[in-house]
Amino acid sequence: MTIEVRVPALPESVADATLINWHKKPGDWVNKNENLVDLETDKVILEVPSPNSGILSQIIKEDGALVFSNDVLAILDTEASSGASGPSPAENKVEAVVAPASSAIAEKTTEHPASSAAQSLEAHLSPAVRRLIVEKNIDPAQIKGSGKHGRLTKNDVIEYLSDEPVIEQRHAPARHIEPEKPTAPIEVKTVVATGIRPEQRVPMTRLRAKIAERLLQAQQNAAMLTTFNEVNMHNVMELRNQYKGRFEDKHKIKLGFMSFFVKASIEALKK
Repeated sequence: MTIEVRVPALPESVADATLINWHKKPGDWVNKNENLVDLETDKVILEVPSPNSGILSQIIKEDGALVFSNDVLAILDTEASSGASGPSPAENKVEAVVAPASSAIAEKTTEHPASSAAQSLEAHLSPAVRRLIVEKNIDPAQIKGSGKHGRLTKNDVIEYLSDEPVIEQRHAPARHIEPEKPTAPIEVKTVVATGIRPEQRVPMTRLRAKIAERLLQAQQNAAMLTTFNEVNMHNVMELRNQYKGRFEDKHKIKLGFMSFFVKASIEALKK
């Protein structure tokens, strides 16, 4: 039996979403409620879970596609391997090639634990962490997570990236350093920094683009003015000077102007 994986109901006032990336490929085995794809709207990033266990037989909407509510994203085959309990994609594919049993089984058993471990680690990553790891081409197994049960957080990846320039600078080529000119350390740092941190322009995501648009609108619509109100505080200052000594002796605290402001606000509210 085949099941259609559809776009869930989008948040209020959101008409469409952008498909960020698939976490599975056609022919891969997926478990029920396992995250299949991430959708980005102007407000949030949505995870689309698998409605059932089976093999992802067809992907209809590719990465970067614009999708709407209830659009069909993929086709899931739930009867591809009904007797298996959580098999890997390599075990679920029906192959027409008859290979020697001993060598084929040995190769699959040696490759399966590493692939399943990587898929399990990737499945527990949040969309923000997963996107950052893909953009920076980082192995998540090399980062120590500080979240619950050792889960990776966005701060863990950022701290890992901030430590990389130190390591690269330590192993930087000697041609960037001029031993005969020890009095110019600033030029050396500039050369190393530009070599380690190259600039790269990438398109903004929908979420960041919408945030930038709202910030610009807020700046343009904000009232740029300042109001000054002058109040004659002569009587209040005389009253404070008259009673501040006794007030401090009785309450062990200095008499400030806030008490008079509160009293004036109360009288104004009564009127």
